[in-house]
Amino acid sequence: MYGSLTPNYELQDGEELLTQIHPDRATYWRDHAWMAAIAMAVGMAILFFMGNPHVWTGAVGGLAAIAVRAFYVASDELKVRWDLTTARVMGPQGRTVRLGEIKEIKSLGSALQIVTLSGDKHLLKYLADKTATRDAIQRARAGGRS
Repeated sequence: MYGSLTPNYELQDGEELLTQIHPDRATYWRDHAWMAAIAMAVGMAILFFMGNPHVWTGAVGGLAAIAVRAFYVASDELKVRWDLTTARVMGPQGRTVRLGEIKEIKSLGSALQIVTLSGDKHLLKYLADKTATRDAIQRARAGGRS
């Protein structure tokens, strides 16, 4: 199913599931706390430089914006799953990347971005241990076990 938050596939001949990659709830909330802190500071700075005497409202606005987003999307973001097999990385909404098509894997905060040879980009977000996840993908690319 294309709109699914988890991979929906059949394994090919000789392909094995190595691991499933899930977002981490604590990492999700920690990332949103950092985003809120940044949004609060930016909001206050903008109001300060505009000469607004109520600079504190920038903090309230920044916190409210990120809090609404965090609670609104948490139910979906925390259900996302990526599957690593001996041949592919498969994710939500029909995303599939053959291991041989991976050009590079970049770190972005608590996320990993898989960049393909054709330039497609796939983001595995809110990982508890992005280094271990990257290592598992690299081992699978090299033909080893996860």
